[in-house]
Amino acid sequence: MYEALKAQIVSVCRKMWQKNWAAANDGNVSVRVGDDRFLTTQTGVSKGDITAEMIGLIDGQGRVIEAEAGFRPSSEVKMHLRCYRERDDIGAVVHAHPPCATGYACAHQPLDDYCLIGQVIFVGAVPVTPYGTPSTEEVPDAIAPYLAEHDVLLLANHGALALGTDLTAAYCRMEMLEHQAQISLVAKLLGGAVDLPRADIDRLIGMRPQYGAAGRHPGYRKYPQK
Repeated sequence: MYEALKAQIVSVCRKMWQKNWAAANDGNVSVRVGDDRFLTTQTGVSKGDITAEMIGLIDGQGRVIEAEAGFRPSSEVKMHLRCYRERDDIGAVVHAHPPCATGYACAHQPLDDYCLIGQVIFVGAVPVTPYGTPSTEEVPDAIAPYLAEHDVLLLANHGALALGTDLTAAYCRMEMLEHQAQISLVAKLLGGAVDLPRADIDRLIGMRPQYGAAGRHPGYRKYPQK
């Protein structure tokens, strides 16, 4: 059951591993498949080695509904489930540790440059959420206040989270986040990113429907550095 979606999850996991977004057993992926039903990746497995048999069906409490023997969801699935509870429009969640973006998360520096057109349209400013101990409710509680306006988050001293109406959208947002982080870092070395004029920023944000950009956007937002 769900063979096509499982194959897509495997493909995304392999891409994450190939791009060095998920060292060792890091990272996890989930997809909403129905009312209170979610596919999610198994804990303790490299995303480069994951197979369809390592993806299980769970409910909104994290209980296993259908899976191969020995399957256990990641302890980080609590974070995914909070996203689904807070947002009916979310169809998939990707968590990874892309190196450059995670560097910003470790430095507690938000990615709020408005210098790159695609980032302005599809993502907007990305805040750093407060630190939470992995596998506890601290992480879901830390991200919850940001979910109303953001589809991409930096997790302090941890990694990044991307949400989407489907798995393709969530994965692409994670890819855009890491791309923006790399560009932002180069811009800092060259003296700092130069934001587009505010009128152009607002115009680009207003063009989101034209580009098929679903989900939430914070508008023009700058965050204090911690």
